[in-house]
Amino acid sequence: MTRDTAISNATQYFDAGTFQSDLATLVSFRSESQNPAPEARAEAQRYLVEAMQPRLQALGFDCEIVDNPNPKGGPLLLGERVEGDDLPTVLTYGHGDTVLGQDDMWRDGLQPWQITEEGDRLYGRGTADNKSQHLINIAALESVLAARGSLGFNTRIVIEMSEEVGSVGLPEIFRTYKDRLTADVLIASDGPRLQPEVPTMFMGSRGGATFDLVVETHEGAHHSGNWGGLLADPAMILAHALACITDARGQIKVPEWRPDSLTDTVREALRDLPVQGGEGPDVDPDWGEESLTPAERVFGWNSFAVLAMVSGVPDAPVNAISGWARATCQLRFVVGTDPQDVVPALRRHLDGHGFDRVQIRPHDRGFFAATRLDPTHPWAQFVGQSIRETSGKLHVLPNLAGSLPNDSFTDILEVPTIWVPHSYRGCSQHAPNEHVLKSVCQDALRVMAGVFWDIGEKQTPGR
Repeated sequence: MTRDTAISNATQYFDAGTFQSDLATLVSFRSESQNPAPEARAEAQRYLVEAMQPRLQALGFDCEIVDNPNPKGGPLLLGERVEGDDLPTVLTYGHGDTVLGQDDMWRDGLQPWQITEEGDRLYGRGTADNKSQHLINIAALESVLAARGSLGFNTRIVIEMSEEVGSVGLPEIFRTYKDRLTADVLIASDGPRLQPEVPTMFMGSRGGATFDLVVETHEGAHHSGNWGGLLADPAMILAHALACITDARGQIKVPEWRPDSLTDTVREALRDLPVQGGEGPDVDPDWGEESLTPAERVFGWNSFAVLAMVSGVPDAPVNAISGWARATCQLRFVVGTDPQDVVPALRRHLDGHGFDRVQIRPHDRGFFAATRLDPTHPWAQFVGQSIRETSGKLHVLPNLAGSLPNDSFTDILEVPTIWVPHSYRGCSQHAPNEHVLKSVCQDALRVMAGVFWDIGEKQTPGR
């Protein structure tokens, strides 16, 4: 049996339609972690008990489902497959929870909890984020085991059900079960490829902090004719406060939010990487830090965004000065930004510009710190070479532009982290009409079968 046998097994799994039917089963679970209803929590438990545990046990994993120590979080599955004390240990991860289904917002002919095939697309909530991704990795392990009779390494797995609410409870679980989760490397999948036809590998993620900026000037709304010029306008105050955070092209003006971690090594890794591919809007070349390339702006720098903004009643405006205004804002930040100083730095900045009446209200949910593994790390080199051997091409990112619970792996378990995403940027994750591309899934099965074969066959870092 050879490497080609394992890859052929993965290909046949897809070509026979088994991958699609297995994904359809996973999508049928309404595993909405953002839904506080008791039935949603029960569905999270059922996903682990009925969909994950039997398959992993058939693969030789000893599994345990543990309760989340945080009442806002769902259960987690911890699994382990041991072949020998002298073998490397690979940790992998996935999350079976999804954002809300948004059932009434999908276009005609589509339903969030049922797979719909249209050409190269498989529609359904969780197809891209993250059910297809951990299904692909589990199936790749099965393909290698069927080819060789063993993996050639030890494996540990975590499936959580709270990623879409900030992975609440995950750090506590990792601290409690650290001895059962330590490994030589994390190899997992989430997020999109840069381009659908080219595999992507990244070694960390940007962090995220979300907060409301609120201005409250007076009680109630008052007639704009009688009170215009006498009452402060909270929307105007808020607009000027936002304008002092960035300039007109979105360049950040808060000193502590401007990182110093865009090193020559990172710049070299980002050189010539595409920021467009597949579907999605055209990139605005005149937005963001002017001195940086588009790739450096999104993968090597911080970005500030206003996610929503409201004052008064936009759908039914009246001739009155509102007493309040609110903007929901987010900072995505890279390594080199102190997450504990994000809000205090903004407070100092606003006060320094005379906006002391603008309140900052951080959101009450978990958020991920920024992480990054050097692209020259031995495990990054090993996995990258394996992917190139299978696919002939690869995009390498020091970190994802989005956020993941990667800090729990790097800071608590202290493992190098390699992520190989199996989706693409036009997948509509977190939105209606979420989907994966069949062509990407088929290619990803082959890539991961090659990676897992090589770990069991070749001289791995530290082996």
